[in-house]
Amino acid sequence: MAPFLKMNYRPKKLDPSVFKIGCSQAGKNKWVDMGKQVSRKVQHVEDKIKDLLMRVQNGEAIGKDDINSLKARKLIVSQAWKGYSVRKGPNYAPKRKKVATDLTRENLQRGDWKELEFKEYNFNAKGLPAEAGHLHPLRKVEQQLKNIFLQMGFEEMPTNNFVESSFWNFDALFQPQQHPARDSHDTFFLEAPSTTRELPEDYVELVKRVHESGGYGSRGYMYDWKREEANKNLLRTHTTAVSTRMLYALAKQPFIPKRYFSIDRVFRNESVDRTHLAEFHQIEGLVCDRGLTLGDLIGVLNDFFSRLGMSKLRFKPAYNPYTEPSMEIFSYHEGLKKWVEIGNSGMFRPEMLLPMGFPDDVHVIAWGLSLERPTMILYGVDNIRDLFGHKVDLSLIKRNPICRLGMN
Repeated sequence: MAPFLKMNYRPKKLDPSVFKIGCSQAGKNKWVDMGKQVSRKVQHVEDKIKDLLMRVQNGEAIGKDDINSLKARKLIVSQAWKGYSVRKGPNYAPKRKKVATDLTRENLQRGDWKELEFKEYNFNAKGLPAEAGHLHPLRKVEQQLKNIFLQMGFEEMPTNNFVESSFWNFDALFQPQQHPARDSHDTFFLEAPSTTRELPEDYVELVKRVHESGGYGSRGYMYDWKREEANKNLLRTHTTAVSTRMLYALAKQPFIPKRYFSIDRVFRNESVDRTHLAEFHQIEGLVCDRGLTLGDLIGVLNDFFSRLGMSKLRFKPAYNPYTEPSMEIFSYHEGLKKWVEIGNSGMFRPEMLLPMGFPDDVHVIAWGLSLERPTMILYGVDNIRDLFGHKVDLSLIKRNPICRLGMN
C-alpha cells in the first residue's frame, strides 16, 4: 500500500462493495488516517475477521461475542448435527424374541410356561372402555320431572297396568260411549281377553245413571248406556284411567287432601309421522282438596312449569268431556319466538267425582302433557322416531348429555 492515497483512488481489482467495507474497517481499526489523503498509521495489519473465519473452518471453538458478530455480518450460519451411537446391549440377540402376553391353557399343558418370558404389565396404560348401560334421554327427563313433583309434595301413582277396561278409561270419566275417541280408529281394543270381569257394581250403577239421566245438577247425556261397551278391554289411551282408580279408592276413605302424579306409557291408534307415534308417555298431575278453584289450578301450573324453566304462560279455554272448566296451556318459546302449546288442564266435573262418593265441596284440579315434546326440545330432536322406537340410533343413548330442567 502506498503511504499516501487519494480518496477517489480505487484499485480496479476490487468490487465497489468490497472497497466500501475495506475503508470502513480500516478507519474503525485505525489502520489508516482518513482525510483528503489516506495515510497509513500501522506497519502491519492484523485481520481478526479472517483469523476467526479460518478457526471456524478448521473446527476450532471461538467466543460467543465473536460468533454473534460473524452472524450479524452474515459470514457464518448456525447448523446442528445429531449423532447416535449404537452398541450391543445386555439383551442383545441375533433374532427378535417374542414375549408372551397371556398364560394359556396350552402353556400349562405343555409345561413350557417355565421358559416363557412375559411382557411387563403396564399399570399406567388405559384399558378398553367398559361396556355399561346408558340412560335414555326420556328416562333422564322423566327423573327430573319426578324430582320436581316430589319437591312439590306429590305422591306417585302406580301405573303398571297397560291394559285397562273401557269403564275406567272412559265411562268413569263421564266420557259418553258415542265419543269419537272410543272408536277403533283411535283406540287399540284387545281380542283376548276382550272384556273385563271385575268392576264395582254399585259404582257402575251410579255411573250408568249419571250418563243416562244425569244428576248432581247435570242432565247427563240422555242415551242408553251399555254395559258391554264398558266391559271392553283396551290399551289405556291416557294415564287418567289410573287417576280415576286412585280417586275412587280415596273417596272410600275418610277424606284427606292428596296430590298425585304419574309418568308412564299410553297407546293410541294414530298414524305414525315425525311428531306422532302409536305409543308415547304422558305426564299427569292432580290435586284433590276442599274448595279448590280455577285460580288454584293456574297457581299450581305456574309453580310447576316455572320449575321446568317456563315462566311465561298463557291459558286458553278448551273442551274436555271430564273437566269443566278446561284450559290449554301455552308457553313462550324463546328459540322459536312464538307461543307453543305445552299441555292441557282443567277441573274434574261433579258428574265424575260425586258418584265416587266425594263430598260436594271437594274439587280436583289436574293437568297433563307428553314427555316426548319437552325431551325433543331439550335434546334438539325434530323427529320423534329418532327419540323413541326401533329406529333410534344407539349412539344417541350413549352420548346424550345430562338433563337439568329449569337450569341454564
